[in-house]
Amino acid sequence: MNKSELAECVASECGMTKAQAVEAVSAVFGTIEKTLGDGGEVRLPGFGSFTVAHRAAGMARNPRTGEMIQRPASKRPKFKAGKSFKDCVNC
Repeated sequence: MNKSELAECVASECGMTKAQAVEAVSAVFGTIEKTLGDGGEVRLPGFGSFTVAHRAAGMARNPRTGEMIQRPASKRPKFKAGKSFKDCVNC
């Protein structure tokens, strides 16, 4: 399912136009991105949590040359599924 298909489902479930649903879905994703970008986290009980994982600097190997290079510290988004969501997927 892509963003457009998700918006169609939201539109049919909530009785709104597809344009309104696209706007709502975009707003949700935008809010999650902004919150994580500011270092926060988003918790949706029963669904899961979006957090920022910190990755320490270290050494890495260039796969083409085999040369060892310094990898800078970085952050990445992380999602941990909630119990209800996991149970729904595994039923």
